[in-house]
Amino acid sequence: MAAISASMVKELRERTSLGMMDCKKALAAADGNIEQAIEDLRKSSGMKAAKKAGRTAAEGVVCAKVAADNSFGVLVEVNSETDFAARDEGFLAFVTQVTDAAFAAKQDDMAVLMHGELSDAREALVQKIGENITPRRIVMLEAANVAAYVHSNNKVATLIALTAGESELAKNIAMHVTATNPRVISREDMTVEEVDKEKEIIKAQPDMADKPDAIVDKMMMGRINKFLAENSLTEQPFVKNPDEKISDLLNAVSASVTAFNRLEVGEGIEVEEVDFAAEVAQQLKG
Repeated sequence: MAAISASMVKELRERTSLGMMDCKKALAAADGNIEQAIEDLRKSSGMKAAKKAGRTAAEGVVCAKVAADNSFGVLVEVNSETDFAARDEGFLAFVTQVTDAAFAAKQDDMAVLMHGELSDAREALVQKIGENITPRRIVMLEAANVAAYVHSNNKVATLIALTAGESELAKNIAMHVTATNPRVISREDMTVEEVDKEKEIIKAQPDMADKPDAIVDKMMMGRINKFLAENSLTEQPFVKNPDEKISDLLNAVSASVTAFNRLEVGEGIEVEEVDFAAEVAQQLKG
């Protein structure tokens, strides 16, 4: 019979939220096999899906749905641990289920959305594919002209809201945002903190050294203007036709952008770097 270590009990407790003695008994009955212990506990106690220990869900897909009249739309990100799982038919069906539910309820709070049927569906999927599945984010926009663009890899997408214009215009600008990733709609939307940070970076550059303050200020303002133009949606050259700016497209139909949200799978998630060879060696030692 395998020895039951304190670390094994600790992991099982963290993954199941059950008491120490229950975990110890389950491990003993499963001869130290944590996955078997979890399966046995689920059978005996009706416990729901256990957490996947130490595994970060930073892969996955984004999915969008827009109303037929273009009055509103939702954009959803659901994460998996591996890109392989993100291509699984069951996983993709679950993503569609989450997106449809968010759309039907006009709900942008994932915690609120993920109750009842959806929670059960997630737990069943976790058990089936053996990976942590995390419905992470929902974005919802309402306006006169809402559109979405999802890139062909299903890893990055944009939802955008315009005050006027045809749906094709909104789709084109959503595609542009997906490609260029602007920070703001217009330069006036850039925060003072972001501008000040950029000024500090510019001042610290080597070609600013030993120059008179007046020259530094002049050079800095030129570079700040360039920074604002490059990061403001309305001032960017349209990716399909660089001779036109986004503002030109909007002005032609007396429209403006009220909001946009660009989601990229896994952005902002810290993924632990694992030395696979060292991990295997450690397991062999154990």
